Amino acid sequence: MKAKITKIITTTILTIILALLIILAYFLIIDIESKVPKEVEQECIVETKQFMNRNIFIITPKNEPKSNKKILYFHGGSYMAEASKAHWNFIEKLIKDLGVTVILPDYPLSPKYTYKDVFSMVIPLYKEIIEKVDANDLIVMGDSAGGGLSLAMEEKLNEEGNIKMPSKTILISPWLDVRLENPKIEEYQKNDTELNKETLKLAGLAYATPEGINNYLVNPIDGNLSKLENVTIFIGTYDILNPDVHLLQEKAKEQGVEIEVKEYQQAKHIWLIENNSSEEITKKAYNDLINTIKQ
Repeated sequence: MKAKITKIITTTILTIILALLIILAYFLIIDIESKVPKEVEQECIVETKQFMNRNIFIITPKNEPKSNKKILYFHGGSYMAEASKAHWNFIEKLIKDLGVTVILPDYPLSPKYTYKDVFSMVIPLYKEIIEKVDANDLIVMGDSAGGGLSLAMEEKLNEEGNIKMPSKTILISPWLDVRLENPKIEEYQKNDTELNKETLKLAGLAYATPEGINNYLVNPIDGNLSKLENVTIFIGTYDILNPDVHLLQEKAKEQGVEIEVKEYQQAKHIWLIENNSSEEITKKAYNDLINTIKQ
């Protein structure tokens, strides 16, 4: 009987391992791409352009008035997932409420691609955009992994020098350190029902690779913050990424830079996009976001 149970357990474990290997092989082969929902195409004008063999979605309002502001938006998804329906709904709402144009790059995703592939695309993309768009009209925005990517991109651009920066940078629940070593994270994990530290660390490793795990491009909390300007972060207290946001703020202050942190009690990870927290908190944060963009 004991031998039979052992055999069943062994078979089950092997089956799970095989299934995981098949899933990993699948993601290593396929090239995940974001798709525009029909509802967004009906409500907005969506133009798709190619840049380095990737899609760049340019979404503009159908009706007047139209703003001169352009938002370069990097979506989240642990660097592994395409722009979700919630992302598209959020972008559509911003466009309708503000009349802005949103530029959404469909950047390469792990595990097929790594951070090196991502930055090989986003750095030249930003340089091309800033040649065509007045820096005073450009806002860089990103959520979760896209928030970390946004900040790291600006650190890299500042390192190169002589490149105009956006008028504002707005980060929503940004992932600032894929290693997730901040000891305060454990305390926040108790209330975070959206993210799991250990699962997220695996996604971070796939994106960074062992060779790049300590690179500031995947951990912008370690980058040079001294040249950053007009950075605003939206974060909830029920988010395991919260402690690193405050640590980033402290590090920036030490380097002579003020980062504005807008913190919302009991708000979960990317609640502005996922609507996973109370209506009152979400509405308050959204109004604050709109005012931040307008300023």
